[in-house]
This record gives sequence, C-alpha cells and structure tokens, in this order.
Amino acid sequence: MDDRLKELMQELGNAINESLSDSDRIAAAIGEIKRAGYDVFLVLEATIGFNKRDESDEDDQAESMDVQSVSTSERIRWTSQDTKFLKALKILVDDEKE
Repeated sequence: MDDRLKELMQELGNAINESLSDSDRIAAAIGEIKRAGYDVFLVLEATIGFNKRDESDEDDQAESMDVQSVSTSERIRWTSQDTKFLKALKILVDDEKE
C-alpha cells in the first residue's frame, strides 16, 4: 500500500473518530447509561473497501443509474461501484431479482 493511501486512510479514521466524539446524540446516550449506573465501553468496527480504478471502471462510472430513495423523493446516483459493494454484502440489486 502506498504512503499516500495510508495517509488518506488515517485521515478518514480520524474524521470518523472525531465525528463520533463530537456527536451530542451519542454523548447524551452514553450519559444516560452512566446515570443508570453502568460503565460504557464503545467499540465500533468499520470495514472500508477500496479498489484502484482503471479506465474500464471510469467507463462504468459514466453508466451510473438513478435510483429513487426509499425514505424520500430524492434521486440518488447509483454507480457500478455501488452495485459491486452491495453484491459484496450479498445484497440483491433490483435488476437481479427474479
């Protein structure tokens, strides 16, 4: 793994930690647990995947499709990377349904 990628991954980890630390909602929930007489140990695990893009992936990006958000009327961009990610999680993509 090259040094720049390591640096970017560390930056992402720091950003995630900082956002959790700064969350008033998380702090309030932890405070309630402590007030109930419990110690709190929060351990989160994140799996972050990445692939080096090549020219064919860039072509796939151009062939992204619009998807209607389930919870809102917004449209989101759905790329081939999104599809690969969902397949890796064993989540069925609509166009694969029988």
